[in-house]
Amino acid sequence: MNEQIDENVEAQEVREQQDEENVEQNDELLSQEDMSQLYEQTFQNTKQGSVIKGKVLKVTKDFVVVDVGFKSEGMIPAHEFAHHGTPKVQEGDEVEVLLEQVEDGEGQIVLSKEKAERIRVWEQISKAAAEDKPIEGVVVSRIKGGLSVDVGIRAFLPGSQVDIHPVRNLDKYIGQKLQMRIIKMNQKRGNIVLSRRVLLEEQRKVLKAETLKNLQEGKILKGIVKNLTEYGAFIDLGGIDGLLHITDMSWGRVHHPSELFSLGDEVEVVVLKFDRERERVSLGYKQKTPDPWTQVGNKYPVGSRVQGKVVSLTDYGAFVELEQGVEGLVHVTEMSWTQKIRNPSKLVSQGDIVETVVLNIDLKNKRISLGMKQVEGNPWEVIEDKYPVGSRIRGKVRNMTDFGAFIGLDEGIDGLVHISDMSWTRRIKHPSEILKKGEEVEAVVLHVDKAKERLSLGLKQLTPDPWIGIGEKFPMGAVVTGKVVKITDFGVFVALENGVEGLVRNTDVALDPASKVENVLAINSDIKAVVIKIDEEDRKIGLSIKKYLESLEEDELKRYLSEQESMRTTMGDLLADQGAEMPSGDASAESSESSESQNG
Repeated sequence: MNEQIDENVEAQEVREQQDEENVEQNDELLSQEDMSQLYEQTFQNTKQGSVIKGKVLKVTKDFVVVDVGFKSEGMIPAHEFAHHGTPKVQEGDEVEVLLEQVEDGEGQIVLSKEKAERIRVWEQISKAAAEDKPIEGVVVSRIKGGLSVDVGIRAFLPGSQVDIHPVRNLDKYIGQKLQMRIIKMNQKRGNIVLSRRVLLEEQRKVLKAETLKNLQEGKILKGIVKNLTEYGAFIDLGGIDGLLHITDMSWGRVHHPSELFSLGDEVEVVVLKFDRERERVSLGYKQKTPDPWTQVGNKYPVGSRVQGKVVSLTDYGAFVELEQGVEGLVHVTEMSWTQKIRNPSKLVSQGDIVETVVLNIDLKNKRISLGMKQVEGNPWEVIEDKYPVGSRIRGKVRNMTDFGAFIGLDEGIDGLVHISDMSWTRRIKHPSEILKKGEEVEAVVLHVDKAKERLSLGLKQLTPDPWIGIGEKFPMGAVVTGKVVKITDFGVFVALENGVEGLVRNTDVALDPASKVENVLAINSDIKAVVIKIDEEDRKIGLSIKKYLESLEEDELKRYLSEQESMRTTMGDLLADQGAEMPSGDASAESSESSESQNG
């Protein structure tokens, strides 16, 4: 049995040896044509559309010749290898190309370097998208809705995905190299959508966690100005924003944060308050330097002269900046000794450099009171020497009121002429009855009040007071001649010398008590009367026509009455012809005069 097995094994070995010898003989007998067919069959495994490696054989101006192991070489246009116009390849380089066609109509293989690169890019992009990894790209141009980005192929970066916050000017990103994440892709359509915002938000979360660990009140941190508003600036401290309020930007006056900061500025700020639970941070900028008010008392003592710039005007005064963070107020009442300033803009303008005197300092409330008029001497201090009582002055009527007229003197000082000091005899209701605005007049200084800064003047004092010595001129019982100037319910006013008037009461007009005054006398009638009362202090003279008539003889009385009747009739006819009414005087004046007459 064993012998038979051994024989079979030996027979098998002999057959295998003969087969090997037959194969060697067949290989030697293969013709060149058979070798060519076998060569082509070998490369049938390389499919069209696949990326293969090749070797650069030659570089010309127009083509790059590449050997990929086929019978013929592929000729690829040089521009597919170009970099800034020059082919970035040389003989011997190994390159990856796409096998587009094994043989064209002329028996040449068709290769593409660009398409091979695009396939590789898509492979890289697909891998990055699958692994959720960022890719890098260069912003090429701005297009509708966002930016076009070169990541090996063109991709789209929407405007809303460029940054965490809306970006107004997308053009500033053109040419920049950015890190982005793929949020959508479609290889068939060749669409890729990118997001830079996703990466920034992730980075911000990491920075925020780190920043929160280090945040504490009083610490100085660096940040970037992220946004500006009317009330302050938002500073990015690294993943968390802090508010720098406008009042904490400078010890001085700031109208808008843009005066000090611009978007993107790197600034150092002090953490004033940190609410960890609500993640709110209040920042300060001025707190990096000492408060200038701590030295105000030493630098600007009361009574010292200081210069400053007018930084603001209000209805009640002007704010003057003495140094950054230190301002003083010049109230309108402290601007001029003589002028009544209603608005400070009449004297100063914003930006003016003015000299002032420190009047008062309130360190607790950080207030300084300044004066402009104190820089010059107070003209009221020498007013009594310059305008002594009784002296005569000249000036123009600057203003008139119901109670008097203001006369302008030198240094802007005004003196008041009260209506009671305008005439010894006339009852003036308004200064316009005898004065005009702008008119130059002469007056007498009556009183000077330096403390209240008041100067009283008089016009009537330019002439002697006609009432002085009136008793000697018109003694009791004397017969006087005058003209009727006013008829009232209680009597008749008669003009005597120098504007002095006397009053004839109704009971002293006629002999017959039943006679009415208007039947006896008329305006401008010349009359004679007897002085029955003299009061120099109250400036009153009482007259009586009746007593004068009683003293006349019968013939004289008839003649007098006839003259009066003729005068009254002629005056009445004249007034009637002119369509005028007999004046009756002012009601209020009559009432006043009635009161005076009754008191008299």
